[in-house]
Amino acid sequence: MHPSDAPAIREISVTDKGAGPYGIATGPDGALWLTFAHSGRIARLTPDGRLDEYPLESSQCSPTVIAPGPDGALWFTRSQDHRIGRVTADGETGSFPVPTRDSGPFGITAGPDGALWFTEMNTDRIGRITCKGEITEFVLPCTGACPSAITAGPDGALWFTLNQANAIGRITVHGDIVIHPLPTAGAAPVGITSDGTALWFVEIAAGQIGRISVDGAIREFPLPDRTAKPHAIVAASTGNCWFTEWGANRIGHITDGGEIAEYSLPSPSSEPHGITVGPDGALWAALETGGIARWEP
Repeated sequence: MHPSDAPAIREISVTDKGAGPYGIATGPDGALWLTFAHSGRIARLTPDGRLDEYPLESSQCSPTVIAPGPDGALWFTRSQDHRIGRVTADGETGSFPVPTRDSGPFGITAGPDGALWFTEMNTDRIGRITCKGEITEFVLPCTGACPSAITAGPDGALWFTLNQANAIGRITVHGDIVIHPLPTAGAAPVGITSDGTALWFVEIAAGQIGRISVDGAIREFPLPDRTAKPHAIVAASTGNCWFTEWGANRIGHITDGGEIAEYSLPSPSSEPHGITVGPDGALWAALETGGIARWEP
């Protein structure tokens, strides 16, 4: 990408460093929704800069990934008190305990079946929660796998990363599971997204971006800096993905052909985590040091 085509990244301070902005998603209300992992709060940010915060009943619950649900609310995981949270557009919050103790829920996404699907990092399970709070759990055929991020695929199934099993998993809405091992050992995949045709994921330990087709064929693309620690990824369109480089303080872009471009964030050591396409069509990323980054490709 030519330097003149480089997006101008703007940072917006939204909280103090101790709050820890982590997950970010666009809600059906035309606002951005954030998790403050270190302070137990959910925040709503409008594109024009208005910020509202909603404290949860536990400041230590560690809200992590957040996603819009089919009911018009936002749903999020609480990795430290092992609950699934829900917040309405006007800030009413609630939560539901995961049946398996100490499950460590992390990733969450709306499924094609009108429910939310989530990962349980500590107990090798994938969970499904209805909008009424009814939870079903599916046991994975591996132990110590650390299922992490999850997304709805273009094939009507859910796809997820297995951080410690070095694999990508697929589960149907009926609970049928297939595991696809990665070619690179110790890659430690985390974020995953669908571009409408294939699934894209990041390998935080290997410094690579991966692509898996619905038939299980995998391609891997090494980053220029293999120590960049890519963390989260979002598809803006088919074959057009953006990702955060948590270890290198950068935002990256990859095309379907594997062309990679990287852009440094204005503030040093800002720790970019979650990333989403905003209601205004721009890209937004949560910075754990207390800010939000916005740029228009």
